[in-house]
Amino acid sequence: MDRRRTARRTLTAAALALLLGGAGTNVTIPIREARWLPPDRLLDALSREPAECLSWPADPAARKSVAIGRIAFRAPLLLGGQAARAGLSCASCHRNGRGNPDFLFPTLSGAPGTADVTSSLMSSRRGDQIANPRPIPDLGGPRASLKVPHATPGTLETFIHGLVVEEFDGPEPPAQVLAGLAAYVRGTRPEACRGSGHPIRLVDHLQQVDQAVALARESEAGTRQLMLAAARSTLGAIDERFQRPGLESQRALLLRADRQLQAIRIDAADFSAWGRSWPSIRTALLRAASRSLYDRKQLQQAVNAAYPSSRAQ
Repeated sequence: MDRRRTARRTLTAAALALLLGGAGTNVTIPIREARWLPPDRLLDALSREPAECLSWPADPAARKSVAIGRIAFRAPLLLGGQAARAGLSCASCHRNGRGNPDFLFPTLSGAPGTADVTSSLMSSRRGDQIANPRPIPDLGGPRASLKVPHATPGTLETFIHGLVVEEFDGPEPPAQVLAGLAAYVRGTRPEACRGSGHPIRLVDHLQQVDQAVALARESEAGTRQLMLAAARSTLGAIDERFQRPGLESQRALLLRADRQLQAIRIDAADFSAWGRSWPSIRTALLRAASRSLYDRKQLQQAVNAAYPSSRAQ
């Protein structure tokens, strides 16, 4: 390896260490997505998300496959490697299955809304040691603008498999998960769009936890493990937004819920403790939502504290 390649690899490793260590400029905002967003876009990007243009199939088995893919799409553990360490998932670049014009990841992006899919920071297989970020596509956009044709059988599955295993050095995805991811992406289409976007709400994250746990109950082996990991990751995202004074008891409840899911991953089948405690934990969290960073005013205070010169409105 020549000196230039060594320097580039050192640079990317240092950038990731900086990101993971929380030494960035927006350290007072505990939400993981704040690490890869421009300062002037933090308030809007962390309080709203684009509409999910998802067409759910009528067939129950097909709906379950889409549901599995939808949860896996939001799970950092799916990608593994450096991406999982940084908290990145498919949804980080494709918010609600769309695009992300505000995505600005150190050494991975050029302008906001771009990503280098052959970055050596994320991949030991596809990394080319060249910075060549490209615009992140909107998966809910016109079919003609998408890189991979959705109608050809197996093509999308092959592409997603390569993305997970080679582009991000992730583990081999279970066949059920890979099929679900392809079903979810195929189900994201322009004609299913309703509105331009909506607020990011606690209730939606809680529903993601509910669905991930429900799917874990019905699944086996690797799929169950990934669904439980996704539920735990979502609990972590909720915890980030509850890092406000006076919410210590709610965060303790989140820790309790996380430990129960961890125990289920080990014991493989016993959901009884979760079933007894989760409904009351859920209720307690919803009651405190207005004091958390799900509330736009609370979030604005956090952004203003991190960037007092900008005074976000």
